[in-house]
Amino acid sequence: MSDYLWFEGIPFPVIHYEKKTIEESRDKFVFRDEDIVILTYPKSGTNWVKEIVCLIEKKGDPSWIQSVPIWDRSPWIESQIGYQLLINEEGPRLITSHLPFHFFPKSFFSSKAKIIYVIRNPRDVLVSGYFFWRKTKYVKFPESLTTYFEWFIKGNVAYGSWFEHTRAWLSMRKRDNFLLLSYEDIKKDTKSTIKKICDFLGKKLEPNELDMVLKYSSFQAMKENKMSNYSLTTKDVAPNGVDLLRKGVTGDWKNHFTVAQAEAFDKVFQEKMAGFPPGLFPWE
Repeated sequence: MSDYLWFEGIPFPVIHYEKKTIEESRDKFVFRDEDIVILTYPKSGTNWVKEIVCLIEKKGDPSWIQSVPIWDRSPWIESQIGYQLLINEEGPRLITSHLPFHFFPKSFFSSKAKIIYVIRNPRDVLVSGYFFWRKTKYVKFPESLTTYFEWFIKGNVAYGSWFEHTRAWLSMRKRDNFLLLSYEDIKKDTKSTIKKICDFLGKKLEPNELDMVLKYSSFQAMKENKMSNYSLTTKDVAPNGVDLLRKGVTGDWKNHFTVAQAEAFDKVFQEKMAGFPPGLFPWE
């Protein structure tokens, strides 16, 4: 059973991560003004938004997303492999990260690089994380959803507390180079979200190009695309394969939480997320 890689009080996956890389990415990575970052807490729609941005970059042409693995198109800045790819990449970079605010590369805060931050109902994040992580050797194996629920509430899961991660990053939400999206809103109206991302990135798509982005970033298209569905994940990471795109729905937590768990989660959410304006969280 894998445990975690602990770095300054935060648990990270044990495969593809090391303390030196996390430290170097924070202290030495230099952002370029043209860089774009897709930033999330794990299991919040990361790969969906990556696919959309990749398609926007290519004006809906699917050849790139169908020929290059998603982790090479937009590498993880905090992973060993991703960090090396990014520091050697020329021109504007598409970057992915789950890093908490205080671990993010310092150079970002004095650059014009853009962050797309995606939030999702943490109850769904919890359930999605449970089913994902237990199929991999990235982290400590949760033996039951009850156990994982307790870990999640305490922040003893990969990348630490959802509440702390989200609170800290939302402090950036009024900056011009920060776009806040929610999984729920993307699901409700994907086309409008694509337009919003285009506006934020200064890109323009023709109606037929927009339709192509919509088509090839759909749940079914991604599930069938081996470059995007994590079926290329090696056996040392996931011996029985990874089902990255499990359901792609909102509200699945209702099928898994007990009444007591739902009430306990509500209480923690109200305490930890107090002070934010009404309507910021579309699931509440």
